[in-house]
Amino acid sequence: MDDPSGALTPPSPPHLEVRGVSKRFGGAVALRAVDAAVQEGTVHALVGENGAGKSTLGKIMAGSLSPDEGTVSVNGRPAELRSPRRALEMGITMVAQELSLVPQRTVLDNVFLGMESGRGPFIASGRDRDRLARLTEEYGIEVHPDLPVSRLSVADQQKVEILRSLARNAKLIVMDEPTARLSSTEARGLRETVRRLADGGVTVVYVSHFLEEVLAIADRVTIMRDGAVVRTSPAAEETRDSLIEGIVGRSLDAVFPPRRLPSEQAPPVLAVENLGREGAFAEVGFQVREGEIVVLAGLVGSGRSELARVIFGADRATSGRMTLDGRPYAPASPRQAIRAGVAMVPESRSAQGLLSRMTVRANMTLAHLSRFVTPGGLIRPAPERAAAGEAARTVRLTGATIESAAAQLSGGNQQKALFGRWLVSRPRLFIADEPTRGVDVGAKRGIYDLLAGLAADGMAVLLVSSEIEEVLGLAHRVLVMRDGRLAGEEPGGAATESSVMALAFGGAQ
Repeated sequence: MDDPSGALTPPSPPHLEVRGVSKRFGGAVALRAVDAAVQEGTVHALVGENGAGKSTLGKIMAGSLSPDEGTVSVNGRPAELRSPRRALEMGITMVAQELSLVPQRTVLDNVFLGMESGRGPFIASGRDRDRLARLTEEYGIEVHPDLPVSRLSVADQQKVEILRSLARNAKLIVMDEPTARLSSTEARGLRETVRRLADGGVTVVYVSHFLEEVLAIADRVTIMRDGAVVRTSPAAEETRDSLIEGIVGRSLDAVFPPRRLPSEQAPPVLAVENLGREGAFAEVGFQVREGEIVVLAGLVGSGRSELARVIFGADRATSGRMTLDGRPYAPASPRQAIRAGVAMVPESRSAQGLLSRMTVRANMTLAHLSRFVTPGGLIRPAPERAAAGEAARTVRLTGATIESAAAQLSGGNQQKALFGRWLVSRPRLFIADEPTRGVDVGAKRGIYDLLAGLAADGMAVLLVSSEIEEVLGLAHRVLVMRDGRLAGEEPGGAATESSVMALAFGGAQ
């Protein structure tokens, strides 16, 4: 742009810029000579596989980590962001995956905690309430000020974190996987909040593995792979396929493994007849044959997960019957289901699956300890290590060993460790509820290959999935549930997004 004298106005410096930044953790290189520049008032996304370095870079930008090499500049001036406190002094903060609120205190208390208005020992809560009202009006972030944080949804708790950042005059907010634990409706609301922040002049660094979300919200995208930057470009110039190709380093023309149909003579492993659980689902009937992948599709609340829990013995059926390999099957507990040859990867690996402080080895052998215990009640370490090691090789655990703590693993490797738990023995029926939730695109393909391999080896596989591409790409048959009942069935190769969603919503497409 020209000034009145006719001279060219030099472009303003980036809000934040890193040059040649490297970071190591022991012998592992997390970042390799990374260059990145974030412009003021924009949403700048960082994408990549788990372990690509995007969260590490975000933490360096927010002062949570210090680089081993390289420089960080804020508004064109070198800056040493030695701590989150120092970063906040420069107007930079972070909203991490694990929120740092005080659950028992109110929204108002949390927003101004440590910086309350007042004189001497007295807090002027009315003044803070006015400050919160001004922030709420300016950025359109509505949360009731007097509610305890413990009563808020995760989405509203994130709003409180954002308001707390704004109350501290933050002008650049790093958000690390902000929608990972949100429903689709909540995620849409948070994206709208982020856009309002950017429109109001706040800079947002948005770390995410949800590519459609990135394309919908970001102004610019930096793709990372193996700790290095692949490229930075306007989001409008990228597509989901181009992002995937940049993230994994190859074209993903075949996102899913080839579909191998089971033999027409394959016997049913699981047969369900008129199965019901009061208040959850009713009159459900289907079969899963050897070598077959059957996917339960449908909207959240349609009864899919509840059905899977009954089959695994976590809940009891109130009507109907099941058979497993032709024999009556009515597990009263998951232990009985496991003994019968049924395995299940639950919907939430953190709440229902892994023991995060235990090793991968202990997590993998947890359901099969009787195989490794001596008559005196001691675990025989050599057989246990051998079984866990074989399972780890089967699921292709990468970047970790069986002695690594589960909490230290990436999301993809945590999910693989859960799969490995059930491959220590060989189940007849493998159930997986949302098997790739919270997993990046590269790790997803590994899990898809694993599921296809289990079916190819003759295992019966029953999946619950909310991702329509996953449903269409993996299923030999699609069973669509609606309002606790089976709404219809379609062959995997013939099903389309329109036909599945028509059944899920209950009307013609």
